[in-house]
Amino acid sequence: MSDYGFYVAILRFVARKSDRVDARIAAMMDSLDQAAGEIESSGGFDVAADQLELTARAFAGVAGFLQKQILPETVAEGNKAGEAQIRWAIDNAMEAVNSLLGRAALVEQRSNMRITLPAPPTA
Repeated sequence: MSDYGFYVAILRFVARKSDRVDARIAAMMDSLDQAAGEIESSGGFDVAADQLELTARAFAGVAGFLQKQILPETVAEGNKAGEAQIRWAIDNAMEAVNSLLGRAALVEQRSNMRITLPAPPTA
């Protein structure tokens, strides 16, 4: 597993455990799974111009899930290393959301986008 193994695992967990109640949610989960594979091999991921908003929504969901469900438990357990990883994951998921939505807002200049992750936290 790459240095981003914890983030890849989070993205894959959300992608596989989310109920795919409609085609849009299924597409969002597919985008998370695809991003996880690319992050594992290259430390970043590419998003097609026509998938910017959809992928942003998927990453917003990841950030919300981590912030509401996982972070409080991690903090309560006093797991400092886990807390650092979860906070890093939330911050970078939201950074991806902001970047993707910013590019999507440029309707006339919309194009594919590469998201490159910063170094993960050290354990």
